[in-house]
Amino acid sequence: MHVESKLERSRTRPEIKQKTRFFEKLLNSKALLNLMYLPTLILFSAFIFFPFIKGIDISLTNWDGYSQEFRRIGLENYKRMLSDPDILNVIKNTFIYGVGSTLLQNIIGLGYAILLNQSIKGKGIVRTIVYLPVIISPLIMGYIWYFFFQYNGGALNDIILLFTDQPANLLADPKLNVWIITFVNTFQYIGVAMIVYLAGLQSISKDYYEAAQLDGASALSQFKNITLPLLAPSITINIVLNLIGGLKLFDVIKAMTDGGPGYASASLSTMMYQIYFARQDAGYAASLGNLMFVIICVVSLTALFYLRKREVQE
Repeated sequence: MHVESKLERSRTRPEIKQKTRFFEKLLNSKALLNLMYLPTLILFSAFIFFPFIKGIDISLTNWDGYSQEFRRIGLENYKRMLSDPDILNVIKNTFIYGVGSTLLQNIIGLGYAILLNQSIKGKGIVRTIVYLPVIISPLIMGYIWYFFFQYNGGALNDIILLFTDQPANLLADPKLNVWIITFVNTFQYIGVAMIVYLAGLQSISKDYYEAAQLDGASALSQFKNITLPLLAPSITINIVLNLIGGLKLFDVIKAMTDGGPGYASASLSTMMYQIYFARQDAGYAASLGNLMFVIICVVSLTALFYLRKREVQE
């Protein structure tokens, strides 16, 4: 019996080794790695790809968003978009929100990051204060600033009335309300840019600065030739994220002006919302959504490819 058990063990050892090799090959194979993408692909298809395809399909109909009856009208919604008198102004506003917020957030965020990367007292508290608006809902942030700028009883107008007899209706001024909304969006998300730049600054070796100082380089020269090139990955991340966020801005506009007066301060996202729910024109709203998707993809991907080429590997 003892001899037979030894023979059985000796027979099973090669089988165990073969199974072990099989599982090792399976774990190291690209096929298994690709299978791990499957849950993400399923979620992506369910929540992004399918709605995108459905949006294209709806844009080819005259559906009102509620009724079960509709008919296909081909590209009529897109032709209507080209003749819409408000569309050019809305697209211009969308680019102001996207590009304007991106420039301001990156310039001010970088300034904060450089300042708070120094050895100064209380920098942890300042970082917290600058980042704090990020955790507030954009809708709530919009209402907070609305009560500051509003015509009747606004905090700013209370100050203006100390010096004049007439309050300023800033949110109804088409020349100012877009820039006020851009400022509010910038104020809320400066903290994100600051954190990304702080991480980038802290990853730069001090040896570069010490060598530059030995060569007699000025602070401006060090910033231009060391800091900016080595911050390129952080700049790429911030610019692309800020562009996407600004181009699809909705909450702050909805809270402060609701896109008005008329469509004077509307973005594509708020115009799409108003057309869907106020006019019950889901087909046209879907076509605006597709236009916004194309604009965001083209702008963000162009910025991403351009900025990635300029990155310097440390």
